[in-house]
Amino acid sequence: MRQVSATRVINAPATEIFELLVDPAKHALIDGSGTVLGALGRPGRRLGLGDRFGMDMKMGLPYKIKNTVVEFEEGRLIAWRHFYGHRWRWQLADLGDGRTEVTETFDWSTAWSGFLLERVKFPGKNLKAIRATLERLDGMFPAKAG
Repeated sequence: MRQVSATRVINAPATEIFELLVDPAKHALIDGSGTVLGALGRPGRRLGLGDRFGMDMKMGLPYKIKNTVVEFEEGRLIAWRHFYGHRWRWQLADLGDGRTEVTETFDWSTAWSGFLLERVKFPGKNLKAIRATLERLDGMFPAKAG
């Protein structure tokens, strides 16, 4: 299986977290890799299945990348594919108590250059970034005093 993922329980309803994920302009706020600089196009855009969106990125040098939303279930799931075929997937499970189990996955099983991604150790680097992203996401929703 060519996937790495991490899961974390976030102190926020799934609907609030999902709204961050469907707005590309918010991706830089939670990115733990340090590579996402900002969204191209109009701010506040809400993604849906089949939508294409671009991002300003930086990995050593700045570049732009285009993505297509390839999986979508309102409030529960969104995944986008880069032009190389690999996917970033977010799955949300509402725990019913105001908290959400969030799983982020880097899936290179659909990438045309999967062997190359493995050779340059992207899966391991991306797992580290996923964990940092989930930590940043958690920090956006501080625990509420009971």
